Amino acid sequence: MNTILPPQLLGKRRLASVESRPIGATRKPHYDCQQQGETLVMSVFLPGVEASGIEIIVRGPDLIVIGRKHHVVRVNFAAAHLESAQLDYELRLRLGRDFDYAGLDATLADGILTLAIPKRPSFDAAA
Repeated sequence: MNTILPPQLLGKRRLASVESRPIGATRKPHYDCQQQGETLVMSVFLPGVEASGIEIIVRGPDLIVIGRKHHVVRVNFAAAHLESAQLDYELRLRLGRDFDYAGLDATLADGILTLAIPKRPSFDAAA
C-alpha cells in the first residue's frame, strides 16, 4: 500500500537532506594573479557570496580563502540539480613567505574578491 505524505512533511524531509550534506564539501573558485610592482593582486571569482560570508586565513606560507554562500532551500531543489551550484567556495594557495600578509587589503565588488598582498622588503646582504 502506498502512503501519501502531506506537503509539510515533504518540505521537512527535503530540508533535512540538504542540511545533512557533508561538512567541508566545497568547490574551488576561479582566480587570477598578477604582479603589479611590489604587490601581488589576486582576483577570486565568488558569485553569490556576500562580504559577511568571506573568510581569509593565513597559515605560514599558505593563503586560504573561504566564501560561504547564503543557502536558499527551494521547493524544486532535487529536480533542478542545484547541489554543485550551492556549494561554498574554498581556495588554498601556497604563496610563500615573501609576502606581508598583515598588510593584505581585500575588497569585494560584483562577486569578485580582489586581494592586494604587498611583498616584504628584501634585505640584500651585499648592500
